[in-house]
Amino acid sequence: MKIGLDIMGGDYAPKATVLGAIAAHKVLSAAHRLVLIGDKPTALSLLEENNYSPDNFDFVHTTQVIGMGEHPTKAISQKPDSSIAVGFKMLKDGELDAFSSAGNTGAMLVGAVFSVKSIPGVIRPAMATTVPKLKGGLGILLDVGANADCKPDTLLQFGVLGSLYAELIYNIQSPKVALMNIGEEEEKGNLLTQATYPLMKDTKLFNFVGNIEGRDVFGSGADVIVTDGFTGNVILKLAESFYMITLKKGLKDEFFDRFNYEQYGGSPILGVNAPVVVGHGISNPEAIKNMVLLSKDMAESGLIEKMKQAFQ
Repeated sequence: MKIGLDIMGGDYAPKATVLGAIAAHKVLSAAHRLVLIGDKPTALSLLEENNYSPDNFDFVHTTQVIGMGEHPTKAISQKPDSSIAVGFKMLKDGELDAFSSAGNTGAMLVGAVFSVKSIPGVIRPAMATTVPKLKGGLGILLDVGANADCKPDTLLQFGVLGSLYAELIYNIQSPKVALMNIGEEEEKGNLLTQATYPLMKDTKLFNFVGNIEGRDVFGSGADVIVTDGFTGNVILKLAESFYMITLKKGLKDEFFDRFNYEQYGGSPILGVNAPVVVGHGISNPEAIKNMVLLSKDMAESGLIEKMKQAFQ
């Protein structure tokens, strides 16, 4: 299995990404081969500094980098030799089994949709994240930023994608899927949630348990929480702040420690024809390592094939 890593993506690249690749290699088996995509001479220099053999990796040298603030579509088309563009070309051509980057999120979304493309039947791919639960374990929240505006049938599909992801990657059997709303009652919410509720209630595609409110996100009432990308991103950024607040206040708490993004590595783009993971822009080596491991798990789980079957 070949796992592609963009070593130029992220605020602390390429040092953090190469160090993360080293950390990932130490826990991967001989059946997994990491392909480092980006500035090869720099990568070799960093490996030498850390006394780690370059023979442990494959390299694909690229000459361009898509910056964090660049326009995604323009950057992908105008920088064909960027690490992100090359990574997606390799993924599309079957030269990689998975691809991950902590670089420009928009470029990763554009690359995924226009290169490996959406699974037939999927209206819009979604980005997912994990949320810790008070009583242990975790849940899945989607969408968290790919689609700021959604329609009811799109949210219904997010329920399918999130349920399969929770089951195959986190071994949650018959995941409980809930719709994010401002009240538990069926008639509550805006036009979007009011129209989505009956679709989810009638579906046999997943285990729908009704509406969920913001105060219950970290409870045990749901394993998968479905919402539009605007709301999901607000929840995600708020949740990420909890960990930083505890650090600044000098508080030590096991539950809030689980909000540390480093543990989860990145957000998968669900609904495309290959495993793609987007890491946090401020990813350190630990986060890069876990991003790589998540992309490996997605490739090994048969998740993409199961999603294809679900949307036939």
